[in-house]
Order: sequence, then C-alpha cells, then structure tokens
Amino acid sequence: MSTFERLTSLLDSQKARYTVMEHVPTGKCEEVAAIRGTEVGQGAKALVCHVKGNGLKQYVLAVLPADQQADLGKVAQAVGGLRASLASPAEVDRLTGCVFGAIPPFSFHDELKVVVDPTLCERNAEIAFNAGLLEKSMVLDVEDYQRICRFERVSILK
Repeated sequence: MSTFERLTSLLDSQKARYTVMEHVPTGKCEEVAAIRGTEVGQGAKALVCHVKGNGLKQYVLAVLPADQQADLGKVAQAVGGLRASLASPAEVDRLTGCVFGAIPPFSFHDELKVVVDPTLCERNAEIAFNAGLLEKSMVLDVEDYQRICRFERVSILK
C-alpha cells in the first residue's frame, strides 16, 4: 500500500476532516502553497532526521511550519541525542516510502518518531502538506491531526 493510500485509509477510519487536491508536482513550499491557495505557514514541513549521540541512533520526523527553519540541535535534544542531520534519500525512502518534498507529517514506520513544533498547531485551524506524492496535497483540520497522529510537542524552530 502506498503512503498516500495508508494516509487516506487512516484519516477515513478516524473520520478526519480533510480534502485532497491534485496539482503540478512540486516540492517547494512557496510554490505548492500558492497552488493550494493556502498560506506558506499552514504547510506542515516534514523532515526526516537521523539523531546520534549518547549511545542513541534514532530517526525523527521533525514537523514544523513551512515558513520556518528547524534547529537540528533542538531536534536531537528532543529525543536525548547530541546531533541530528537530515536523512539520506535512501533512508527517507525506506522510512516513509516518499521522496523529499512529498513526506506527510505522519509516520507509518516503527523507527520514525514524530516531533511537532507547537506553533504549527497553535496558529492554524488547518494544515496543508504533500500526501506522499509530489502531485497530491491534503488540507487537514488541525484538531483531527492532533487527535490522530501520535507525536511529541517540542520547540524545534531556529
């Protein structure tokens, strides 16, 4: 099952309020926000990070507003590590089944822990994201996201 299919199945089973839209494939936050008709800050940017240190090797899906930048040091601290780096394309594919730019703010892999910066949910009634494919986006009610996605709230912004 594709990431898009897993995501829609999960959201449907939880009776989430969301819409799907198809568009020209793009992984750029500003371009896709314009296509969706949403604000850039509504975008849920999802970064797959590899955290190491203190005897830890952990993958983290760091989710933040698309108009912000992640502080990888804060991402590492969030799970008890010392340093974090962006995962390789091969690691991203193995953990998410997606290419960079298409990763939704959900994890379907046991090795991938989700941390979300609180500002994403605090300032938006709906979040928008590519839904496993560069040519498909979702706009999801933020209350449903918080109810359905298991994540830890951690300040990870620069």
